[in-house]
Amino acid sequence: MTPHASPAPTDLRNRVVPLRPRPEAQQPEQTREPLLRDVVGGVLRRERLAQERTLKDVAEAARISVPYLSELERGRKEASSEVLAAAARALGLGLGDVLSLVQQELVAARSATALRRTTARSAIALGGRSATAGRYGGLCLAA
Repeated sequence: MTPHASPAPTDLRNRVVPLRPRPEAQQPEQTREPLLRDVVGGVLRRERLAQERTLKDVAEAARISVPYLSELERGRKEASSEVLAAAARALGLGLGDVLSLVQQELVAARSATALRRTTARSAIALGGRSATAGRYGGLCLAA
């Protein structure tokens, strides 16, 4: 009778195949566009805080539950158009106003991403120095 030898711990580690790439394997330039629910939630929260109102106050005015409004503001839930319109009205805004603010944030996020990519490419082209520092000795004024 031949005893079966159990594999050594190192043998088991070599056989494990990761399901996701490791974080260090991802490219640092790879940035994701923000999720719509995160941007919408941020807009709702900033507007509510700017008006110095509580979650309870706005939720009651919008006729939605406080936990649901909280989840909307944190980007955990997607708001239907009816709920979003009710939350906007509760804040004294129209649905178009909220969507306009969301659009402005999406454009700003996209511009910031494009700027980071351009800056990173310039720094690589200049051997790690930033384009501004390389050309102007660290001093640059913008109009």
